[in-house]
This record gives sequence, C-alpha cells and structure tokens, in this order.
Amino acid sequence: MVDGEEELGAPHFGVPSYWSTRSQDLSREFVHPPLDYEHELLEAIRIGDESRAMKALRKINALEAATLARYPLRSKKNAMIATCTLFTRAIIRGGVNPEMAFQLSDTVIRDIENTDDLERLLLFEYEMVLQFIAVMKREKEALHYSHIVNLSIYFIREHICRELTLGRIAAHVGVHPCYLSDRFKREMGMPLTEFINRRKIEESKSILIHSSQSISDISLMFKFCTQSYYTQLFKQYTGKTPGQYRKERG
Repeated sequence: MVDGEEELGAPHFGVPSYWSTRSQDLSREFVHPPLDYEHELLEAIRIGDESRAMKALRKINALEAATLARYPLRSKKNAMIATCTLFTRAIIRGGVNPEMAFQLSDTVIRDIENTDDLERLLLFEYEMVLQFIAVMKREKEALHYSHIVNLSIYFIREHICRELTLGRIAAHVGVHPCYLSDRFKREMGMPLTEFINRRKIEESKSILIHSSQSISDISLMFKFCTQSYYTQLFKQYTGKTPGQYRKERG
C-alpha cells in the first residue's frame, strides 16, 4: 500500500465528519410535534370540538417547527399541505362523505398555494382547522334536521359574511318565507334571525383571537348594522364584550 493511501475495503471505526454533521443537521430539521399533541388535534377535528382543536394547535405551534424546505414560506406550505391530508382523513373517520372531504381538501390546498405572505399563512392555519370543523359540524347536524332546515343552515354558513334575510334564504331553499320561519323555529328551537346572529358571533370569535383587525372592521365584515349592535349581541351570547373576549383569549 502506498503511503498516504487508504486500503480499499478497510474497516472504518469512526463516522466521517460530513455524515456526522449532516446527521446533526437532519435531527434539527425534522422536528415534529409529539404524537399525543397531533392525536389530540385530529381527534378534536373528528368530533367537531373547536375549542379543543384550537388549544391543541396552539400547543403545537408553540414548539419549534420542522424545516421542510429551504425557504420559510415554502416550508410552512409543505407542512400545512401534509396537515390538511391528516385533517381530511379525520373528518372522513368522523362520518363526512369522502367526496365532500376531498373537495374541501383540494380547496384548502389551493388557498395555501395562493398565499404568498408567511404571516397570512400562519393565520390561515387556524382558519383551515375551522373549515374542517365546520364541515364536521354540518355532517353531525344533518342527522337531526329536515332537508329544508339543513339546506338553510348550509346556506347561512357559506354566506355568513353577507346580508342574510329570511326572504333570501327561503328563495334559495324553494319555500315560502313563513313556512321556513315556522319550520326552522320548531326544529332549531330559535328564530332563524337569532340563529344567524349566533353564527356570526361564533365565527367572529376566531377573527378576534387570531387577527389584529379592529372590532369595528369585524362588525362590518359580518354585516352588523353598527359596532354597538355587534358588541351588544356578543355580550348577550357570551357574557363578555368583544374587547374583553380578545384580551382574555389573545
């Protein structure tokens, strides 16, 4: 053997420094949340528990994130697309029609890919959870109500940030407004207008917690006639003003 040369096939008793360094890099890059955190989030989505899901997601996001690409935006997109797949499976296990679940998944993934701002993407992650839970809740509600009421609920959820009137909803489901009003109140235990207001208040909670939009802007987003009316209803249904709720949950 020539001096300075290493004999081919000779055993190596140490790991080359490149691979040692690369192994350390990989261990830092692929940081994933504990399985019990992930299971908690998926189970909350499967049963449609919004509060539990948000709590689990905040716990996960408090940890160091995995690096799945060179650039932070691409890395976050990759992570969210993978998570979206898990969410899709969770709601299918919860009883949602697979075709409906995959349609939602396709829509969410397109929204992820079309988002080019990292901060907006971080906020959208919470919106994504709420979208899957909303579909899960609709599926659970559909087991208890008539077709007309289910159609009305679905229409309200899909157009929650628009002007919603009894006449418009009745026209959509193809019945007389008086018939819809009576049927809705008998099945839901509350007038349709109250249901709409409660849904708007419920949907506005996540905006209060996960965005910096002013309370005035949020009231306009949900088409309340004035900020004071929004505040009045919010306190009536939650026992707190929007400002108090944001401060406590933020």
